[in-house]
Amino acid sequence: MQLKCNFLPQDDGRCGWYEMLPPPPPSKPLKGDIKADWVVLGAGLSGLAAARRLAELQPNASIAVVDARRVGFGASGRNSGFMVDLPHDLTKHDYTGDQSADLAQIRLNRAAIDYVRGIVKTHGIECDWREQGKLHGAVEPRGERALEGFAKGLSALGEPYSVLDARQMKAVTGTDFYRAGVHAPGCVLVQPAALVRGLGATLPENVRVYEDTAVREIVVGKPHKLVTDQGRITTPRLILANNAYAAQFDKLGLKGLMLPIYTYGSLTRQLTPDELARLGGEESWGLIPADPMGTTVRRIAGGRICIRNSFTYNPDVSAGSSRLERVRESHRRSYERRFPMLSGIEFEYTWGGALCLSRNGGAPFGEIAPGVFSAVGCNGLGLTRGTIGGKLIAEYALGSKSELLDILLQQPKPVANPPEPLLGIGVRSTLMWKEWQAGVEL
Repeated sequence: MQLKCNFLPQDDGRCGWYEMLPPPPPSKPLKGDIKADWVVLGAGLSGLAAARRLAELQPNASIAVVDARRVGFGASGRNSGFMVDLPHDLTKHDYTGDQSADLAQIRLNRAAIDYVRGIVKTHGIECDWREQGKLHGAVEPRGERALEGFAKGLSALGEPYSVLDARQMKAVTGTDFYRAGVHAPGCVLVQPAALVRGLGATLPENVRVYEDTAVREIVVGKPHKLVTDQGRITTPRLILANNAYAAQFDKLGLKGLMLPIYTYGSLTRQLTPDELARLGGEESWGLIPADPMGTTVRRIAGGRICIRNSFTYNPDVSAGSSRLERVRESHRRSYERRFPMLSGIEFEYTWGGALCLSRNGGAPFGEIAPGVFSAVGCNGLGLTRGTIGGKLIAEYALGSKSELLDILLQQPKPVANPPEPLLGIGVRSTLMWKEWQAGVEL
């Protein structure tokens, strides 16, 4: 079985999280022909967790991780940095749904946080790790009703939360834009690109990472062969951790199941002490909109503000410069509404990154061909679902059993999408309608 890799990670703007880091050491692309006991395709959170867990369980095995770009450059380093412990269904107005499914998701999310926390502490990874929870903010009556639904769902789950009025929201955020809020304490805020780079730099010794190594072709067989620009890897076992890019593999049954949905972020320049005093509020916080299509906002301790909104359907898994410019204008409007006391502060960075969603929230987890394992399909929870999916696919591939693995195996498989052009028309019109419904939450 021959698979062509037609879509590869692109620049998609200047990601502020990555650009703010010191330059990495020179990459070590794959050159020549090698063999490995395991190959992991993709050096994001799923791929790094899979490689680490394989190495922990098989310290004598040779494990290769391959990525077309640098570690931390891809989607795992382009999100807003929320390690969410609670249900976070982007298709639901209040993020919660079926109670048993929500409880299962909480167990998975918290297991991911625990796993990463241990690695961060053991290796001293500098990623601005902050166990300070997350805010949900509402700016109009519909948003307040969504917050009430979210709080009701948390109460049913037995989860703690605090309700904040407009005055309390301003005390945290510095802006009087929000009418009400809910604070949930279990979320961890991180600098996502720093976290991913740190996880990549602290892998066990039997893991080799090949960066700047685009895989052009995969031959699935006995053994599998991955063909790159300067070499080839042969392996009996392959783990796919390339998320949205795996949707192009029709012969593995993945095409037509996943939706590459882009979302976008902008980061201001560093604010001056004078500007920070004008803003007021706390030095670090993260806010998720009451409506999933609204604007996510973070203030980071270094004195910058991050704005994230806008969703587009990009089946070629890339975002061009004209789209980034339109998104930047949308971010500017959202920023000015929230921070009029800091009007005109320029954005230093604007970027896009791909989510990998399915229409029913399912994911193609497991063995999808002999010796080929899938850990793709994070459904908007890349930092937690991606991490635990990567860790558990390694355990699954080695025949381990656990309650967490049972939970993941029992979750639904993705349903098939309609064919193009119906799919594109339907997804784009749905995104436009939902953004219109979000109103001033956007």
